[in-house]
Amino acid sequence: MADVTISGRAEPSLLTDQVYTVIREAILHGEMPAGTRLRVRDLAAQVGTSVMPVREAIRRLEEAGLAERSPHKGAVVKGLTLPELVHVYDVRRMLEVEAARLGAKGITPEQAAQMQTEYELMCSMLDEERVVAYIDHDEALLTILYSAARNPVLVQVIHGLWTKCRAYKIVGVQGSLDSSNREPLLTYQRRLVAAARSNDHEAAAAINEESLADATERIRSLLAAQKVAAQLGTR
Repeated sequence: MADVTISGRAEPSLLTDQVYTVIREAILHGEMPAGTRLRVRDLAAQVGTSVMPVREAIRRLEEAGLAERSPHKGAVVKGLTLPELVHVYDVRRMLEVEAARLGAKGITPEQAAQMQTEYELMCSMLDEERVVAYIDHDEALLTILYSAARNPVLVQVIHGLWTKCRAYKIVGVQGSLDSSNREPLLTYQRRLVAAARSNDHEAAAAINEESLADATERIRSLLAAQKVAAQLGTR
């Protein structure tokens, strides 16, 4: 049998994966807010690669819904719009209400205890006003519950929606902190943990329905206010 020689063609792909991950994490952590220009040469210099993997990474970010093309600017971090907010959160409600219902039916006491731990970490991050860390622990809490439904495809789809709406989540959490109204950021998850602990699947579903509806309205109001402020600022 002839020797097989492995070429170096995989390297650009690996570099692209690395560049994509770095930029994606920066976007999801709010380090590159909506409207930030994704300049290929600047990004290549920052991550220490050639422009080729950066171009491919940006293409993948566009496919993932995290970047978009803007006239006269090229690729930018995707902006926030009211229609997308409504559409994404409507789909989240369809999936996550059922995920909570199924998860609460099958969750174990150990998993419920893990949810409580994540809830306590959420509280700590909120006290420190660490918005992204708060969201990370919120998503970890929900992942424990949804995973108890034993449907990995459902969890995977929900995770994809979370990526798509991370910027909206940041706006919502920061807006609540700015208004000194933190209760909506804690009350639903506190109740959700209690429902999971008692395997009350109907309560878990209702809490998620209420939570996502409330988040939609809070973020809608914040985006509308930002749009008015921007319009006034251009006059």
